[in-house]
Parts: sequence; structure tokens; C-alpha cells
Amino acid sequence: MEIGYKPYVDPEVESLIARIHPPRICIDNDAFQDCTLVKVDSANKHGVLLEMVQVLTDLDLVISKSYICSDGGWLMDDVSQPQLPLFLYSCGAVLIACLPVFHVTDQLGNKIVDESIIHYIQQALCESRRGSREIQTFIGRDVRPRYVLTEHTALEMTGTDRPGLMSEISAVLAEMGCHISAAVAWTHNARAACIVYVEDDSKHGPITDPYRVAQIQAQLENVVEAHHYNGERRSVRLSDPTASRTHTERRLHQLMAADRDYEQCCSCRENGNEEGEKHSQERCYNSETSIKIENCKEKGYSIVTVWSRDRPKLLFDTVCALTDMHYIVFHASISSHDSTSVQEYYVRHKDGCTLNLESERRRVTQCLIAATERRASHGLRLDICTQNRLGLLSDVTRVFRENGLSITRAEIGTQGERAIGTFYVKDTSGQSVDPETLESVRQEIGGTVKVVHKSSGRFTQATSSGNSTRRSHRSSGEDGKPGFSLGSLLWAQLERLSNNFRPIKS
Repeated sequence: MEIGYKPYVDPEVESLIARIHPPRICIDNDAFQDCTLVKVDSANKHGVLLEMVQVLTDLDLVISKSYICSDGGWLMDDVSQPQLPLFLYSCGAVLIACLPVFHVTDQLGNKIVDESIIHYIQQALCESRRGSREIQTFIGRDVRPRYVLTEHTALEMTGTDRPGLMSEISAVLAEMGCHISAAVAWTHNARAACIVYVEDDSKHGPITDPYRVAQIQAQLENVVEAHHYNGERRSVRLSDPTASRTHTERRLHQLMAADRDYEQCCSCRENGNEEGEKHSQERCYNSETSIKIENCKEKGYSIVTVWSRDRPKLLFDTVCALTDMHYIVFHASISSHDSTSVQEYYVRHKDGCTLNLESERRRVTQCLIAATERRASHGLRLDICTQNRLGLLSDVTRVFRENGLSITRAEIGTQGERAIGTFYVKDTSGQSVDPETLESVRQEIGGTVKVVHKSSGRFTQATSSGNSTRRSHRSSGEDGKPGFSLGSLLWAQLERLSNNFRPIKS
């Protein structure tokens, strides 16, 4: 049995390290012609990489490429070692440097030149490392996670996906006098999860009466249980407002993982290399995602490589899955080629162990595939903008249900007096949405209903993150997939050394 080693670092020493080694943020517009470099030099901690990626994705920025190194002196000579006090080395805190480099653009492929956004990124990344959620910078628009409302009551639901489920839930909330301020819903592998933020329509505030909360929850449980068999998984939960509420999209990943939506049939083959070591590579049926897991015994890492279709927020979803499974990313290389994303992570579990058991590898594979697929866009995308009012979501989803449309994903929010929502819908019979049905939906909903694109599961040019126009410099194997190479990590070090932190230039 292989025993993992993890040095103990006193919490007070960790706090001291954070004060001695505060985050340094550099935003460089001179290094490349087609993107902005965001470089972060920060003390490493479990979850820090996710926090950084979350700040960038909440601004709807596109991360086309990234290199991460957070292992102090690995692949560095003595000159490039972090300059830290001697006692920090002696206490086992040498692995403290987190050095990610992100290549980012806006949604149109342009550099980030807005000084207010640049300042916000710097402030947000620093505050996330200090554990503070109070960011005072105003950049002319709401840049908080768009569907995270800490002052509202939150409804969390998981269960079997079926046509009309969202319509029935929103109808119950409208009947109970609950105004929906925001909602996000995902479906995957015949499972559904949603988070709905509601307030008391009569008091225009959170629902605080315990009796009323229990009454609303009971009614919602009846709706969810109506089409479930005995013993089938389902959950309904209402939570009070809290300032420390988890990021909504991360919470959706957690809800669906707890609901075990990742359970699916995978084929696995074992391959031996010339040294007699083995690695596993798995691909799920009907999935465009492939996972390979190897062990690098010389450095004590597991190497997790993910091939998938490129799309917005893919990096956030993958890092979120690894973080919630308690794996720490020490090195990573992320790139894309012809709309295919390649992500390579060097990880260890929080307890210091690598992925040695086949059951562990299988679970990691399934969870990563599920994380890449949950946000995938299936069906016709409709963007709706109309006057906000009580029961609006109930009316919109009722129109979908009556016209034979099923919701595969939804995001709803408000801007002032207007309600804005994005719905991905498909015909319940499996056919394409015909123009007559679409026109009927337009007339019944009112307001502005815009068809953005059609998708059959593949990410077309209209829905890609823009990465398809950029080319990876990594070599490709015989099967067209980039092969494993330590060169990507060495490149990350050279990138850091050759592009030292410089003043912001735009």
C-alpha cells in the first residue's frame, strides 16, 4: 500500500505566509497581439485556482490558453526558486507558489483594455485570496456571479428530468406568492437540478416565517414526488439568505454530483508502456469527452488529461469538479486546437495520495465527463426579454409545455424592471422545433424572443468560446490527440521567466 505524505503547516504559519507573500496580479497587453495575459503570483491553497478562474468567467471572459505551476522549485533551477525566508522551507511550506498564466479575450476576441475591468480583476483576485467577498469596484455593470443573490431565499431541487417540471415548480411558487428573482436549471443524464432565488412578493424581501417556508417546501416536494417511483432519488431544500452562499454554478455541479448524475456506462482499456506501467483511458458512450489518467511516480503526481469539445466556461467546470473531489492542481496546461480543448492536470488528493485504485480513477473519469457535459447546449436557444412580474416564469414555461417543448437548460435573471432569460428547448418528441411552434411561442410570451442558434450537441462557431481560431503548439499523436509531454510544464516555467511581471499596459 502506497502512503501519501503531506507536511503539516500550522494555520498561523499559513496566515503569515499570506501576509509575507501577498497576491501579485499582472495584466499584460504587450506580450501577444491577439490576447491579454493575466498572471497571478499567489500563495497556494486548496481551491485558489477555482477562485481565479471564477473571477474571469464571471466577467464572461474567454480563456483560450493557460499554464499553471504551483510547485515551488520543480522544473526550476536554484536561481528561479521562490525567495522565501528559510524557516518557511524548514516548516514544510515550500510548496506555496501558485503561478497561473491565463490568455484571455472578451467574447468578441478582443483584448481587455477597459481600465475599470482591469482594476476589477486585480481587486477581485486579491480579495478572493483574502477570503473577502466585499469588492467595492464599480465598472458600470453587475459583475457578481449573475445568479447569486445572497439576500434571497434559495430553493435547491434535484430529481428526475421530465417535460413540464420547471413549469409545475414555478406555478407552485407563483400560487404561494413567491416572486422569482433569478433561477438556473441544468439537465444531464435524465436528471435535473435547479436553484431558484425567491422573495416574498408582499414584503419584497426574503421568506423568514418558518411555517410558510415549511408550507412552500411541502408543496414543492409534492410536485417533485408526483412522477417519482418509490426510493428514487430526489431532494427539495429551501435555505435562508446568507452572505457566504456558494457560487450558483458551482453549487449546481455539487447538487448534480450528489444526485449521482455521473453514473453511466464507460468502456475502459488498460495500456502498458515500455516500462511496464499502466494507465487507463475511458470514453463514455454518446460522449465527445475522453479522459486519460496516468501516474508520474518520479514526482508523485497523477496526470489527468481531458479531451472535449471547446466551449465557454469549460475550464471552470473542470477545475470545479477536481476541487470538489478534493484534488489539488499543482501543474496544468490548457489549450485548444480546431475547437477541441485539451486540458492536462498534475494533481494529488488533499491527503497527498495519487490516483492508484481503479475505482478512484473510474470515479474521477465519470465526474469529469459529467462536469464537461452538464452545461452543454442541446436544442434551440431562445433569449427572452420582457417586463418583470409575479408569475412570469410560470407563464413562460407553461407556454413551452403547451407547445410540446422541453427545457434542457435555463438561466433567468432581472435587470431593473425587465426580466431576461436564456432557455434551451427541444421538442418532446425528439424532433426539431418547427417554425410554426416557434412563432406561437413568440406571440404568447410577448416581449422580445430571439432565436440565437441551433445546436445538436456540437458546438458550432456561434457557440464556441472563440478558441477554434487559435492553434495549440503542442504536438499531436497518431490518433489526432495531443500526447502527454512534460514539455508543456517546462514551457509554463519558461513563460513565467521570460514574461516577468511588468506594469499594466494597454
